[in-house]
Amino acid sequence: MDKRAFAASLVALAAFALPAAAADKLHLYNWNNYIAPETIKRFEAECKCEVVQTYYSDNEELLAKLAAGAKGYDILVPTGNAVEALIKGGQLQPLDKAKLPNVGNVDPAYLNTSFDPGNRFSVPYAMSTTILGYNDAKMKELGLPTNTWAAIFDPKLLEKVKGRVTVLDSASELFAAALIHLGYSANDTDEKRWRQAADLIKKAKPYWAAFNASSYIKELTVGNIWLVHGYSNDIFQANLDAQAAGRPFRIVQGMPKEGAVLAVDSMVIHKSAPRPDLAHKFINFMLEGRNSAELTNLIGSGNPNLAAAQYIKPELKALPAVFPPKDVAARLEQLKELTPAQRRLRNKLWTEIKASR
Repeated sequence: MDKRAFAASLVALAAFALPAAAADKLHLYNWNNYIAPETIKRFEAECKCEVVQTYYSDNEELLAKLAAGAKGYDILVPTGNAVEALIKGGQLQPLDKAKLPNVGNVDPAYLNTSFDPGNRFSVPYAMSTTILGYNDAKMKELGLPTNTWAAIFDPKLLEKVKGRVTVLDSASELFAAALIHLGYSANDTDEKRWRQAADLIKKAKPYWAAFNASSYIKELTVGNIWLVHGYSNDIFQANLDAQAAGRPFRIVQGMPKEGAVLAVDSMVIHKSAPRPDLAHKFINFMLEGRNSAELTNLIGSGNPNLAAAQYIKPELKALPAVFPPKDVAARLEQLKELTPAQRRLRNKLWTEIKASR
Protein backbone atom coordinates (compact mmCIF):
# COMPACT_ATOMS: atom_id res chain seq x y z
CA MET A 1 0.00 0.00 0.00
CA ASP A 2 1.18 3.54 -0.75
CA LYS A 3 2.62 5.10 2.44
CA ARG A 4 0.49 8.23 2.08
CA ALA A 5 -2.62 6.17 1.53
CA PHE A 6 -1.73 4.01 4.54
CA ALA A 7 -1.18 7.06 6.72
CA ALA A 8 -4.46 8.55 5.57
CA SER A 9 -6.27 5.34 6.42
CA LEU A 10 -4.74 5.37 9.93
CA VAL A 11 -5.91 8.95 10.47
CA ALA A 12 -9.39 7.99 9.29
CA LEU A 13 -9.47 4.97 11.59
CA ALA A 14 -8.26 7.05 14.52
CA ALA A 15 -10.93 9.66 13.89
CA PHE A 16 -13.55 6.92 13.67
CA ALA A 17 -12.33 5.46 16.96
CA LEU A 18 -12.79 8.75 18.84
CA PRO A 19 -16.03 8.99 20.86
CA ALA A 20 -18.63 10.57 18.59
CA ALA A 21 -19.97 12.61 21.49
CA ALA A 22 -16.60 14.05 22.53
CA ALA A 23 -17.36 17.47 21.04
CA ASP A 24 -21.13 17.20 21.45
CA LYS A 25 -21.44 18.76 24.89
CA LEU A 26 -23.71 21.59 25.93
CA HIS A 27 -22.43 23.50 28.95
CA LEU A 28 -25.35 24.83 31.01
CA TYR A 29 -24.65 27.29 33.84
CA ASN A 30 -27.89 27.35 35.78
CA TRP A 31 -29.44 27.94 39.19
CA ASN A 32 -29.46 25.07 41.68
CA ASN A 33 -32.44 22.73 41.18
CA TYR A 34 -33.77 24.64 38.18
CA ILE A 35 -34.32 21.87 35.64
CA ALA A 36 -35.64 18.33 35.99
CA PRO A 37 -33.24 15.42 35.34
CA GLU A 38 -35.91 13.88 33.10
CA THR A 39 -35.87 16.95 30.88
CA ILE A 40 -32.08 16.84 30.57
CA LYS A 41 -32.12 13.16 29.62
CA ARG A 42 -34.75 13.75 26.93
CA PHE A 43 -32.81 16.63 25.41
CA GLU A 44 -29.61 14.58 25.42
CA ALA A 45 -31.40 11.77 23.59
CA GLU A 46 -32.94 14.18 21.08
CA CYS A 47 -29.74 16.09 20.25
CA LYS A 48 -27.39 13.12 20.78
CA CYS A 49 -25.23 15.19 23.10
CA GLU A 50 -24.26 15.45 26.74
CA VAL A 51 -25.44 18.31 28.97
CA VAL A 52 -22.75 19.38 31.42
CA GLN A 53 -24.29 21.40 34.25
CA THR A 54 -22.62 23.91 36.58
CA TYR A 55 -24.59 25.72 39.26
CA TYR A 56 -24.81 29.11 40.94
CA SER A 57 -27.09 30.27 43.75
CA ASP A 58 -27.23 34.03 43.12
CA ASN A 59 -27.02 36.40 40.15
CA GLU A 60 -24.10 38.20 41.80
CA GLU A 61 -22.16 34.93 41.85
CA LEU A 62 -22.84 34.46 38.14
CA LEU A 63 -21.80 38.02 37.25
CA ALA A 64 -18.66 37.90 39.37
CA LYS A 65 -17.50 34.63 37.84
CA LEU A 66 -17.97 35.90 34.28
CA ALA A 67 -16.37 39.25 35.11
CA ALA A 68 -13.34 37.31 36.35
CA GLY A 69 -12.99 35.77 32.89
CA ALA A 70 -14.76 32.41 33.25
CA LYS A 71 -15.42 30.82 29.85
CA GLY A 72 -16.72 27.59 28.39
CA TYR A 73 -20.42 28.10 29.10
CA ASP A 74 -23.01 27.88 26.34
CA ILE A 75 -26.28 28.69 28.13
CA LEU A 76 -26.79 30.95 31.16
CA VAL A 77 -30.12 31.53 32.95
CA PRO A 78 -29.89 34.98 34.61
CA THR A 79 -32.69 37.10 36.03
CA GLY A 80 -33.77 40.29 34.21
CA ASN A 81 -31.47 42.73 36.02
CA ALA A 82 -28.51 40.38 35.49
CA VAL A 83 -29.42 40.03 31.80
CA GLU A 84 -29.17 43.81 31.56
CA ALA A 85 -25.74 43.78 33.20
CA LEU A 86 -24.52 41.03 30.86
CA ILE A 87 -25.77 42.89 27.79
CA LYS A 88 -24.09 46.12 28.89
CA GLY A 89 -20.88 44.21 29.56
CA GLY A 90 -20.85 42.67 26.09
CA GLN A 91 -21.02 39.17 27.58
CA LEU A 92 -23.77 37.79 25.35
CA GLN A 93 -24.17 36.93 21.68
CA PRO A 94 -27.36 37.76 19.75
CA LEU A 95 -29.93 35.01 19.27
CA ASP A 96 -30.69 33.66 15.80
CA LYS A 97 -34.49 33.79 15.87
CA ALA A 98 -34.68 31.64 12.70
CA LYS A 99 -33.47 28.76 14.89
CA LEU A 100 -36.08 29.46 17.58
CA PRO A 101 -39.52 28.84 16.04
CA ASN A 102 -40.97 28.06 19.50
CA VAL A 103 -40.34 31.60 20.74
CA GLY A 104 -43.90 32.30 19.60
CA ASN A 105 -45.10 30.24 22.59
CA VAL A 106 -43.95 32.88 25.08
CA ASP A 107 -46.54 35.18 26.63
CA PRO A 108 -46.00 38.61 24.97
CA ALA A 109 -46.28 40.18 28.45
CA TYR A 110 -42.76 38.87 29.17
CA LEU A 111 -41.19 39.89 25.87
CA ASN A 112 -39.70 43.15 24.58
CA THR A 113 -38.58 44.27 28.02
CA SER A 114 -36.78 47.48 28.87
CA PHE A 115 -33.56 45.57 29.57
CA ASP A 116 -33.65 43.69 26.23
CA PRO A 117 -35.87 45.40 23.63
CA GLY A 118 -36.87 43.01 20.88
CA ASN A 119 -35.34 40.11 22.82
CA ARG A 120 -32.11 40.28 20.84
CA PHE A 121 -30.24 38.36 23.54
CA SER A 122 -32.73 36.66 25.85
CA VAL A 123 -35.82 34.45 25.93
CA PRO A 124 -37.89 33.83 29.10
CA TYR A 125 -37.29 30.45 30.74
CA ALA A 126 -39.22 30.36 34.03
CA MET A 127 -40.33 32.48 36.96
CA SER A 128 -40.16 32.39 40.74
CA THR A 129 -41.11 34.56 43.66
CA THR A 130 -38.86 35.25 46.64
CA ILE A 131 -41.02 34.52 49.65
CA LEU A 132 -41.20 32.70 52.99
CA GLY A 133 -41.06 28.95 53.33
CA TYR A 134 -41.98 27.29 56.61
CA ASN A 135 -42.54 24.09 58.56
CA ASP A 136 -46.31 24.17 59.06
CA ALA A 137 -46.28 22.07 62.26
CA LYS A 138 -43.67 24.19 64.03
CA MET A 139 -45.05 27.57 63.01
CA LYS A 140 -48.56 26.55 64.04
CA GLU A 141 -47.28 25.21 67.36
CA LEU A 142 -45.51 28.52 68.05
CA GLY A 143 -48.41 30.65 66.84
CA LEU A 144 -46.21 32.68 64.49
CA PRO A 145 -47.44 34.57 61.39
CA THR A 146 -46.31 33.27 58.01
CA ASN A 147 -47.68 35.97 55.71
CA THR A 148 -45.42 38.87 56.61
CA TRP A 149 -41.74 39.82 56.33
CA ALA A 150 -41.91 40.55 60.06
CA ALA A 151 -41.45 36.79 60.52
CA ILE A 152 -37.77 37.11 59.57
CA PHE A 153 -37.08 40.70 60.68
CA ASP A 154 -38.96 41.32 63.96
CA PRO A 155 -36.81 40.27 66.96
CA LYS A 156 -39.94 39.71 69.09
CA LEU A 157 -41.13 37.04 66.66
CA LEU A 158 -37.66 35.70 65.95
CA GLU A 159 -37.04 34.95 69.63
CA LYS A 160 -39.31 31.90 69.26
CA VAL A 161 -37.41 30.49 66.28
CA LYS A 162 -33.85 31.59 67.05
CA GLY A 163 -31.33 29.41 65.22
CA ARG A 164 -34.06 27.86 63.07
CA VAL A 165 -34.22 30.56 60.40
CA THR A 166 -32.17 31.09 57.25
CA VAL A 167 -32.17 33.94 54.74
CA LEU A 168 -30.77 34.00 51.22
CA ASP A 169 -27.09 34.76 50.89
CA SER A 170 -27.97 37.46 48.38
CA ALA A 171 -27.58 41.18 48.92
CA SER A 172 -30.14 42.03 46.24
CA GLU A 173 -32.82 39.67 47.59
CA LEU A 174 -32.33 40.42 51.28
CA PHE A 175 -32.19 44.19 50.81
CA ALA A 176 -35.35 43.94 48.68
CA ALA A 177 -37.20 42.06 51.44
CA ALA A 178 -36.02 44.54 54.08
CA LEU A 179 -37.04 47.55 51.99
CA ILE A 180 -40.47 46.07 51.34
CA HIS A 181 -40.90 45.36 55.06
CA LEU A 182 -40.05 49.00 55.78
CA GLY A 183 -42.74 50.13 53.35
CA TYR A 184 -40.50 51.04 50.43
CA SER A 185 -40.12 49.70 46.91
CA ALA A 186 -37.79 46.74 46.42
CA ASN A 187 -36.03 48.97 43.87
CA ASP A 188 -35.65 52.00 46.14
CA THR A 189 -32.09 53.34 45.87
CA ASP A 190 -32.20 56.14 48.45
CA GLU A 191 -29.06 55.79 50.57
CA LYS A 192 -30.84 56.63 53.84
CA ARG A 193 -33.40 53.90 53.19
CA TRP A 194 -30.67 51.42 52.29
CA ARG A 195 -29.00 52.17 55.61
CA GLN A 196 -32.36 51.67 57.36
CA ALA A 197 -32.62 48.29 55.64
CA ALA A 198 -29.06 47.40 56.64
CA ASP A 199 -29.81 48.27 60.29
CA LEU A 200 -32.96 46.12 60.17
CA ILE A 201 -30.94 43.19 58.82
CA LYS A 202 -28.20 43.62 61.45
CA LYS A 203 -30.74 43.57 64.30
CA ALA A 204 -32.34 40.38 62.96
CA LYS A 205 -29.07 38.62 62.07
CA PRO A 206 -28.31 37.23 65.58
CA TYR A 207 -31.52 35.20 65.42
CA TRP A 208 -30.74 33.59 62.04
CA ALA A 209 -28.91 30.31 61.70
CA ALA A 210 -27.24 31.27 58.44
CA PHE A 211 -27.20 33.10 55.15
CA ASN A 212 -28.03 30.17 52.89
CA ALA A 213 -28.89 30.09 49.20
CA SER A 214 -28.18 26.46 48.37
CA SER A 215 -28.60 23.85 51.12
CA TYR A 216 -31.65 25.38 52.78
CA ILE A 217 -33.91 23.01 50.82
CA LYS A 218 -32.36 20.03 52.62
CA GLU A 219 -32.42 21.83 55.97
CA LEU A 220 -36.16 22.46 55.60
CA THR A 221 -36.77 18.91 54.44
CA VAL A 222 -35.14 17.22 57.42
CA GLY A 223 -36.65 19.66 59.94
CA ASN A 224 -33.45 21.41 61.08
CA ILE A 225 -34.75 24.77 59.85
CA TRP A 226 -38.34 25.92 60.35
CA LEU A 227 -38.49 29.20 58.46
CA VAL A 228 -36.66 30.50 55.40
CA HIS A 229 -36.42 33.46 53.09
CA GLY A 230 -36.16 31.66 49.77
CA TYR A 231 -37.30 30.99 46.23
CA SER A 232 -40.80 29.62 45.64
CA ASN A 233 -39.60 26.70 43.50
CA ASP A 234 -37.03 25.67 46.15
CA ILE A 235 -39.72 25.70 48.82
CA PHE A 236 -41.95 23.60 46.55
CA GLN A 237 -39.09 21.11 46.13
CA ALA A 238 -38.46 20.97 49.88
CA ASN A 239 -42.09 19.99 50.46
CA LEU A 240 -41.93 17.25 47.81
CA ASP A 241 -38.78 15.88 49.46
CA ALA A 242 -40.32 16.05 52.94
CA GLN A 243 -43.42 14.15 51.78
CA ALA A 244 -41.31 11.56 49.97
CA ALA A 245 -39.34 11.00 53.18
CA GLY A 246 -42.54 10.62 55.22
CA ARG A 247 -41.87 13.64 57.44
CA PRO A 248 -44.67 14.54 59.91
CA PHE A 249 -44.92 18.08 58.54
CA ARG A 250 -45.34 20.00 55.32
CA ILE A 251 -43.19 22.79 53.93
CA VAL A 252 -45.52 25.59 52.89
CA GLN A 253 -45.06 28.70 50.74
CA GLY A 254 -45.88 31.90 52.61
CA MET A 255 -46.62 34.95 50.47
CA PRO A 256 -45.84 38.17 52.41
CA LYS A 257 -48.80 40.54 52.40
CA GLU A 258 -46.47 43.55 51.99
CA GLY A 259 -45.24 42.33 48.60
CA ALA A 260 -42.30 40.34 47.21
CA VAL A 261 -39.82 40.01 44.37
CA LEU A 262 -40.78 38.36 41.10
CA ALA A 263 -37.87 36.90 39.15
CA VAL A 264 -38.25 36.17 35.45
CA ASP A 265 -35.22 34.14 34.43
CA SER A 266 -34.14 34.00 30.81
CA MET A 267 -32.00 31.78 28.60
CA VAL A 268 -29.04 33.57 27.02
CA ILE A 269 -25.97 32.45 25.08
CA HIS A 270 -22.55 33.46 26.35
CA LYS A 271 -20.33 35.38 23.93
CA SER A 272 -17.67 32.63 23.99
CA ALA A 273 -20.10 29.70 23.83
CA PRO A 274 -18.27 26.63 22.41
CA ARG A 275 -21.49 25.27 20.91
CA PRO A 276 -23.96 28.04 19.99
CA ASP A 277 -25.67 25.54 17.65
CA LEU A 278 -26.54 23.24 20.57
CA ALA A 279 -27.44 26.29 22.66
CA HIS A 280 -30.09 27.32 20.13
CA LYS A 281 -31.42 23.75 20.03
CA PHE A 282 -31.70 23.72 23.82
CA ILE A 283 -33.52 27.06 23.95
CA ASN A 284 -36.01 25.97 21.30
CA PHE A 285 -36.46 22.62 23.09
CA MET A 286 -37.27 24.35 26.40
CA LEU A 287 -39.78 26.64 24.66
CA GLU A 288 -41.84 23.66 23.50
CA GLY A 289 -45.05 23.50 25.55
CA ARG A 290 -44.65 20.04 27.10
CA ASN A 291 -41.00 20.57 28.01
CA SER A 292 -41.72 23.94 29.56
CA ALA A 293 -44.66 22.49 31.50
CA GLU A 294 -42.40 19.76 32.88
CA LEU A 295 -40.25 22.47 34.42
CA THR A 296 -43.28 23.68 36.36
CA ASN A 297 -44.74 20.28 37.20
CA LEU A 298 -41.49 18.82 38.54
CA ILE A 299 -39.77 21.78 40.20
CA GLY A 300 -42.65 24.19 40.88
CA SER A 301 -41.51 27.16 38.81
CA GLY A 302 -43.83 29.82 37.44
CA ASN A 303 -44.22 29.71 33.69
CA PRO A 304 -44.26 32.46 31.01
CA ASN A 305 -44.99 29.92 28.23
CA LEU A 306 -48.58 30.01 26.94
CA ALA A 307 -48.21 26.64 25.18
CA ALA A 308 -47.33 25.02 28.53
CA ALA A 309 -50.55 26.00 30.29
CA GLN A 310 -52.61 23.02 29.10
CA TYR A 311 -50.05 20.55 30.49
CA ILE A 312 -49.54 22.11 33.95
CA LYS A 313 -51.08 20.32 36.95
CA PRO A 314 -54.20 22.10 38.33
CA GLU A 315 -52.86 21.99 41.90
CA LEU A 316 -49.83 24.01 40.81
CA LYS A 317 -51.96 26.59 39.04
CA ALA A 318 -53.71 27.13 42.38
CA LEU A 319 -50.51 28.14 44.23
CA PRO A 320 -50.35 31.97 44.58
CA ALA A 321 -46.54 31.88 44.85
CA VAL A 322 -46.27 30.03 41.53
CA PHE A 323 -49.11 31.60 39.55
CA PRO A 324 -49.93 34.82 41.42
CA PRO A 325 -53.54 36.05 41.09
CA LYS A 326 -54.02 39.69 40.10
CA ASP A 327 -54.15 41.07 43.65
CA VAL A 328 -50.89 39.28 44.55
CA ALA A 329 -49.21 40.10 41.23
CA ALA A 330 -49.93 43.78 41.85
CA ARG A 331 -47.60 43.65 44.88
CA LEU A 332 -44.72 41.93 43.08
CA GLU A 333 -41.67 43.76 41.72
CA GLN A 334 -38.90 42.70 39.35
CA LEU A 335 -35.49 43.91 40.48
CA LYS A 336 -33.72 46.51 38.34
CA GLU A 337 -30.02 46.76 37.58
CA LEU A 338 -27.98 49.15 39.73
CA THR A 339 -25.50 51.77 38.59
CA PRO A 340 -21.81 51.09 39.41
CA ALA A 341 -21.96 53.65 42.24
CA GLN A 342 -25.09 52.06 43.72
CA ARG A 343 -23.54 48.62 43.43
CA ARG A 344 -20.42 49.79 45.30
CA LEU A 345 -22.52 51.24 48.12
CA ARG A 346 -24.63 48.11 48.49
CA ASN A 347 -21.52 45.93 48.47
CA LYS A 348 -20.07 48.11 51.24
CA LEU A 349 -23.25 47.77 53.32
CA TRP A 350 -23.35 44.04 52.63
CA THR A 351 -19.77 43.64 53.86
CA GLU A 352 -20.70 45.52 57.04
CA ILE A 353 -23.71 43.26 57.54
CA LYS A 354 -21.63 40.10 57.15
CA ALA A 355 -19.01 41.41 59.59
CA SER A 356 -21.55 42.45 62.25
CA ARG A 357 -22.36 40.31 65.27
